[in-house]
Amino acid sequence: MRIAVWHNLPSGGGKRALYYHVRGLVERGHQVSCWCLDSADQSFLPLSEFAPERVVPTEFRRPRAGFTSWLAPWYSEAIARMQAFDEACRLCAQEIAAGQFDLLFANSSVGYYVPFILRHLDMRKVLYLQEPCRFLYEAAPVLPWVSGAEEEWGSTLFNPRRIRANYPNLQTLRLQAKQEWLNVQACDRVLVNSYFSRESVLRAYGVAARVCYLGVDTKLFRNLNLERESFIVGVGSIDPIKHIDLAISAVALLPEPRPPLVWIANSGSESYRDTITELARSSGVELRIQSAISDSELVNILNRAALLLCTPRLEPFGFAVLEANACGLPVVAVAEGGLRETVDHGRNGLLVDPEPASIATAVEQLLDDPSLARKIGETGVANVTQNWAVEKSVDRLEKNLLEVANS
Repeated sequence: MRIAVWHNLPSGGGKRALYYHVRGLVERGHQVSCWCLDSADQSFLPLSEFAPERVVPTEFRRPRAGFTSWLAPWYSEAIARMQAFDEACRLCAQEIAAGQFDLLFANSSVGYYVPFILRHLDMRKVLYLQEPCRFLYEAAPVLPWVSGAEEEWGSTLFNPRRIRANYPNLQTLRLQAKQEWLNVQACDRVLVNSYFSRESVLRAYGVAARVCYLGVDTKLFRNLNLERESFIVGVGSIDPIKHIDLAISAVALLPEPRPPLVWIANSGSESYRDTITELARSSGVELRIQSAISDSELVNILNRAALLLCTPRLEPFGFAVLEANACGLPVVAVAEGGLRETVDHGRNGLLVDPEPASIATAVEQLLDDPSLARKIGETGVANVTQNWAVEKSVDRLEKNLLEVANS
């Protein structure tokens, strides 16, 4: 097949999955060419190692001063950013359309999870959607649609001043949600990383997606049989959605001397970093944040840690769990989202309630019983080798792409 690949991904699990997919498709003899926007992270696992990649600039032009920009500057700027994103997608579509490809393999985008390019191409299209735009559809802690609503429904319900103040924000949310819905409707097939994500996509967009499980590179992530040390590791961006504060609160309940918590991240929020740093200090937890380390360093840490702590809520898949298992590391994970599909309780890890006490109990169980931790780690290696190897994930993707291309 001649496959055009499009993405606008940051560093992280989504980009790693695409890296594996592109590598696998090229190794199988498919002709692959890639497009991305300049807002994507090209330095993290670059696709140009295997296929040509065209980086298209996004030319954002700040809206001109006027009544609309004065009345609702956030609305005007949101429209301008959406237009810039759409224009960049149109340029990509023009170049792809001229290339006589068999199909488009599109991936998620920073800011606009379902990319606009899907509506600009008259060809077979497959979208791998890691997750819907959670900001639009998930309370964190309040849905954006209702965050500005009145608490009382009486006389203020039809207050013209209140409606006028809230309307631009509501219209911005509605507009982005409608664009994403239109984009996803333009796909021939939507692929997702878990059954949980399939349900999330159905709730958000009304589309029946297909599960196409991801895989781990077991040549990279492998058990080096290093001596385990007394520290706990976590992996994920420094972002509230990863609930690192929950991990810190759980570690704080462990008896002295507590093991340090080493958190590995490629990106994140400075304000949230400050928040968790202060929480760790006040809780008596030694928090070590390691940023943008190499894959070899990550593998080394996973081979030396006592366990992996995975605390995000409603995590769509959980790549870190399988990478840890491939290195012989047991995991403690919140029993929500896709983590319930990658963690088999009692075999390759322990599933817990999203409460500090429940997490701490499971962590202490593994720390106090090295033989149990070792057994779970060994089972994890066998589980990844048998069920989650990257070659099998490429098999699943290739099968879906061929079905769509030949339909």
